[in-house]
Amino acid sequence: MNAALVEEFSRESLTQWLVEKVAHYLEKNPSEIDPHQHLADYGLDSVYAIRLCGDIEELIKMPVEPTLVWDYPSIDEMVQFLEQELGTPIT
Repeated sequence: MNAALVEEFSRESLTQWLVEKVAHYLEKNPSEIDPHQHLADYGLDSVYAIRLCGDIEELIKMPVEPTLVWDYPSIDEMVQFLEQELGTPIT
């Protein structure tokens, strides 16, 4: 991922983007999704978990493991992982 793309995101905007994606897949209002809550607790299944990984890959322009949602089960944990993976803090 290039530095210019990282600069487009704040931690808050990336978190919100993930909340909206998860809410869409679960057919919920984004306000119902807590970034601290494990996504499996909402009933996110493996099909949508894989689709979410694909969405993330498209966003950051690099591959992520298809187990990302299980390895980092909350949105907050995914954002922290993505910061580490990209090698730069998202502010």
